[in-house]
This record gives sequence, C-alpha cells and structure tokens, in this order.
Amino acid sequence: MMIWGLYTCTEPPNYPKEPRIEYIGMNKTTIAQGSTNAPRDTLVITFAFTDGDGDLGSDTNNLLLRDSRDNSPTPNRIFPIPEQGSGNGISGEITIRVPNKLAGPNICCIFPDRRGCQTDARFPTDTFSYLIQMTDRAGNESNIIRTETITIRCQ
Repeated sequence: MMIWGLYTCTEPPNYPKEPRIEYIGMNKTTIAQGSTNAPRDTLVITFAFTDGDGDLGSDTNNLLLRDSRDNSPTPNRIFPIPEQGSGNGISGEITIRVPNKLAGPNICCIFPDRRGCQTDARFPTDTFSYLIQMTDRAGNESNIIRTETITIRCQ
C-alpha cells in the first residue's frame, strides 16, 4: 500500500509596515444636505486595506476623512483589528457610514460666500469628495484615497 500526501505551507503576507488603502466604492453619489428639514440619509464608503505589522486600530481617532472643498476634517476611529494567522500582516475591507445629519458637522452645501447648511435657490446642488487616510498604532500613515464626486442636494 502506498500513501501519497501533499503538504504545502503558505507564506505569511509580505505587506509594507505602512498601511495601504484602496478605494472600492460608495453606495450612492447623491445625498440630501443634512439640514433639520432634510430626510435622514447615509453615505456608505468601502475601501480595502493591508498593513504589514498588523497594528491597525486603536482607542483614538485613526481614520481621517477630509472634505475636498475646504480640507475640513471628519475624524473617525477604527477599533483594533485582530492579527490573521501566524504572520503579523493583515488585510481586509473597511466600511464607513457617514450620515447626512450628525451631532457635529453635517454634510452641507457650501455656497460661494462660504455660508453652509442653508438653502439658496441660486445653488440647488454642491459637489465634493472625501480624501481618506488612516494611521496605525506606530504612527505610520497610509496613502490617501479619494471617493467619487458626491452631489449634495441643497434644497
């Protein structure tokens, strides 16, 4: 009797120690301005990540969304992500939900005179995109990705 066996070993991923992110997509590209009269709505943004030393996530803000119109930041937090297998490298997808109405800054139209979160019949829409970057616990910053253009209905 002969027994044949095939054994393979999988090498752990060889990602750089700095996080890398890659934009995947959004659930929509049009959203209502986050005013008191507007319906509640949410942007859902998804991106892929890799991190060679596997130290993503913390109890502090480590994911930053910046508004392309004025570079204003919207800090977020990724909770610690468990290591995968025997290596320290990790990869996966992250989904961010951005409601149009927040306790802090809303998704708002910004008019030429810099007024925001109001209505003006002369400006029925506004457009922007988010620039996204993350930082791992060692302070390594990822590359910056950009979402598609988002249209805000200002009325």
